[in-house]
Amino acid sequence: MAEIPIWPGSSSFAITNNPTPFGFYDDDQEFVEDADKVSQWCAHRLGYPLVDIELQPINLYSCFEEAVNEYGSQIYTYSIRDNIGKLVGSVTSSNQWSSLNQVNINDDFGNNFQGSGLGSNSQTGGTYGAASSKTYSASLDVKLNKQKYDLIDTNLVSWETGSSQIQTGDLGVKIQKIYHYSPAAINRYFDPYAGTGTGMQSLMQTFGFGNYSPGVNFMLMPMYFDALKLQAIELNDHIRKSGYHYEIEQDRYLKLFPIPTSDYKLWFDYTITLGSQGGGIDPVTGETAPLNTITDMSNVPYENPTYRYLNSPARQWIRKYCLALAKEMLGSVRGKYQSLPIPGSETTLDYSRLLSEAAAEKESLITSLREDLENVTTENQLARTSNENTNKLDAQTSEGRYQIYIH
Repeated sequence: MAEIPIWPGSSSFAITNNPTPFGFYDDDQEFVEDADKVSQWCAHRLGYPLVDIELQPINLYSCFEEAVNEYGSQIYTYSIRDNIGKLVGSVTSSNQWSSLNQVNINDDFGNNFQGSGLGSNSQTGGTYGAASSKTYSASLDVKLNKQKYDLIDTNLVSWETGSSQIQTGDLGVKIQKIYHYSPAAINRYFDPYAGTGTGMQSLMQTFGFGNYSPGVNFMLMPMYFDALKLQAIELNDHIRKSGYHYEIEQDRYLKLFPIPTSDYKLWFDYTITLGSQGGGIDPVTGETAPLNTITDMSNVPYENPTYRYLNSPARQWIRKYCLALAKEMLGSVRGKYQSLPIPGSETTLDYSRLLSEAAAEKESLITSLREDLENVTTENQLARTSNENTNKLDAQTSEGRYQIYIH
């Protein structure tokens, strides 16, 4: 029978070629330092040096990496579930950040940038968002008899902010509001040609004000008269004239109605998007930018945890889970041989006990972690805060602060 490799008594992660299968944390110095310590701890917990451990350092490194991955999977799955309502519809990533690992997801997620610039880098924390909620103004030079305009034509549009990035395609824009309305009715309130049929001159003559000029200064009318007259002017324009409205095609081309009869500036509001990631206009190609948005749990941009950021309780959970994985692996190895010959007899290996213990420990650790995560969901935190406030109020009442004394 082939000789079974056993734990050599020590290990060196730094000089091992490809020590972990995926190499997720091989560049993290704290992970590298802990890898050998955790491997030695697992070997001692499995009985070394009293008994031989049929595992090599590389096996324990793999268990260590898997334990960190499992911890991150449990943590981020609960975070996604707790915040999915705030996440759906936001961009999956941009050149400002790549993941949500160190990002605080607040109630206005997807609609707000906080910090400097247009966003906060996920490596240093901050608030993640898909687009700026700040609204900017821009003006378009409307020309006589020209009805259709290209909103990304920088020769016609004067941007309030982001012009250089918009021109290079680093940023896109999303049109929020266009100020294209018919003239205000109040401007023609005293227009005798408004066609409202109020009979102002006849009314003035009846009251004996016909010889005064201007006679309107001597007329007292109820407030609703003004409102009715304004509505009459607007209704007249709506029925008898070409209505003021506009159309936006492909998030780019603006078509004005009626056809402009003079040159003037048309103002509009816009918000900044993230160029090819933002779903707005891409000024380089002139096309609607692809919207790489979060749609469900499968594309929420969480990555593997950064080991150096994990606190002591997290690392203790990882160590225990690594030990359970090591037991499982050792049980599988010993199960292949089941028994070993010894002088005058043979001995049966304890693979079944190791496998059952490993399964029970893994289940216990995951259950405990999920219970902790369940207790800190947004819903449970709000319920706890509410209960604490209620208890404080009850305590104040029981102390007699609100008692009424009758003499």
